[in-house]
Amino acid sequence: MKNTKKKFVKIRNILTIITVALIYGMTVSSCESGGVTSKVKSFDYRLWGTWESNDKTRYTGTLVINNDRITITGYDANQTPRNGNDNERPFKQFPKERAMKGYSEEGKFFIVNGDVTESIPYYYWEDNPPPSYNLVQYLRFNFGGRNEDLDYKGQ
Repeated sequence: MKNTKKKFVKIRNILTIITVALIYGMTVSSCESGGVTSKVKSFDYRLWGTWESNDKTRYTGTLVINNDRITITGYDANQTPRNGNDNERPFKQFPKERAMKGYSEEGKFFIVNGDVTESIPYYYWEDNPPPSYNLVQYLRFNFGGRNEDLDYKGQ
């Protein structure tokens, strides 16, 4: 009877170890395949901060970007130049002064506007001109065939 009891305890211990290993494996698999604890998409950390229109003679506006939010100011309908092309107006399809969810990946901004996620290609570059050695950062978007450059203004 004692041998039977010892065998039962061994089998129970082995089954417990296997069960725990299976539960752990399923949890890790769930996380890697987009489960609840998967990585949240965000903007590249280099893009965080305030960006301001480079050419204020044509359009004025800013982007304020943090981890996963973007707020657009300016670029209003009344900024389209007289006899200008409204298709060139940056960010015209987005609400202004309201933080929207967003993220970046592989040279594209993804902005969530209600139920619609829109992607906008961008180009990021840095310039470190001598003799000041101040790092200058730029973002470039293209709207209606016209480039819109923004300068980094800080956090």
